[in-house]
Amino acid sequence: MITPVLLCGGSGTRLWPLSRKSYPKQFAALLGDETLFQASAKRLAGEGYADPVVVTASDFRFIVTEQLLTVDMDPGAILIEPEGRNTAPAILAAALHISSSDPEGLMLVAPSDHVVPDDAAFREAVARGIPAAQSGQLVTFGIQPTHAETGYGYLELSKAPDSDAPVALKSFVEKPDAKTAVKMLKDGKHLWNGGIFLFRACDIIDAFKSHAPALLAPVQAAYKAAKSDLGFLRLDPENWAQAEDISIDYAVMERADNLSVVPFKAGWSDLGGWDAVWRETGPDSDGVATSDHATAIDCQNTLLRSESDGLEVVGIGLDNVIAVAMPDAVLIADKSRAQDVKKAVAALKAKSALQAESFPKDHRPWGWFESLVVGNRFQVKRILVHPGAALSLQSHHHRSEHWIVVEGTAEVTINEEVKLVSENQSVYIPLGATHRMVNPGKVPMVLIEVQTGSYLGEDDIIRYEDVYARD
Repeated sequence: MITPVLLCGGSGTRLWPLSRKSYPKQFAALLGDETLFQASAKRLAGEGYADPVVVTASDFRFIVTEQLLTVDMDPGAILIEPEGRNTAPAILAAALHISSSDPEGLMLVAPSDHVVPDDAAFREAVARGIPAAQSGQLVTFGIQPTHAETGYGYLELSKAPDSDAPVALKSFVEKPDAKTAVKMLKDGKHLWNGGIFLFRACDIIDAFKSHAPALLAPVQAAYKAAKSDLGFLRLDPENWAQAEDISIDYAVMERADNLSVVPFKAGWSDLGGWDAVWRETGPDSDGVATSDHATAIDCQNTLLRSESDGLEVVGIGLDNVIAVAMPDAVLIADKSRAQDVKKAVAALKAKSALQAESFPKDHRPWGWFESLVVGNRFQVKRILVHPGAALSLQSHHHRSEHWIVVEGTAEVTINEEVKLVSENQSVYIPLGATHRMVNPGKVPMVLIEVQTGSYLGEDDIIRYEDVYARD
């Protein structure tokens, strides 16, 4: 039985404005109806696979469970990182968790934001790596290059593969320049490093002992002192902070001598930029790829996307352009500069623009909300509450609120009074009143909230009871 380990962190800067720190790309439906995270979880499921172990941040824990349940998957174990420390500590924590019940258990580590079009072919590649992993090898998966890519690291094999069987790894190669990438593409001995690994829990723990012993103590202590919270396992913050911020490649893989590579030729992308999204979307004969609500007229080699039902994007006479429109931000770039999108995020952060990191929809355990209009002393929000979900019992110092239900029914508590508010009905919550909202129905409930007051920040909240155990 293989336990998938889904790494679910990252800031998502290269696919801004769709992907942001508060809602990175793995949770977005970039290609089709499923999110990248959901597609990754389903790819590593079925016969021979256990429920996944997910390593993620506290802010994403409820999004993870919601997205897994939406595709009828058991969330399994979810380890909460107190802060991002890169892939090495995350993988070690997952290995310690798996080892606690099965030291020789196989674990398949994969990022949750990659695209693999052929799930069956990928599982066949995993099966080819099992004998090597069971014999103590650290197995990684090398992607057959389709072009001379300078944005990926490479795996140099001991020889050019003549089959799909595992091959010994000679060395890791950093992201090359264009000339070197062309040379490596031609020699047949270099594959893209997809950051996907298969090994036994005991073997990767032993590798940390040999090659990164300084990481072992803080991560072991963080796992040992972890606390269960609503089914999540929160790693201890104080010990976790002592772990070095380092990738698994630098910490272990580049130093180990028991690595094997399984070649994989059936297609893969890490969607590391909008140019990759353009390729995976499937451009037409003119090289144009569009989303719904996007129209291209006399364009070539262009990506046009609208991420809002109420916003139409039209491009005329464009060549080699990326244009992505969100309700609160628009990106326009030369396609050859796709990797520079992170510079835009840095520039926006420098000017304290909310759009640098904050997503228009703020996802919460009970649903989500988005601001429709913000004024000097008022704000209008649209709020969606999942069936059976409840907001915390709370009050505000600086604002009053009007709620107008537009879909479904809300059970509203105001001080000691509890009442049902149906479609086209409204209710007023005075400043300072203790209040709560519950969706008692079986369909999502949507309401419009109008806030008025001297301060409208999200930190103007006092929680008295909360089923999600938030501070």
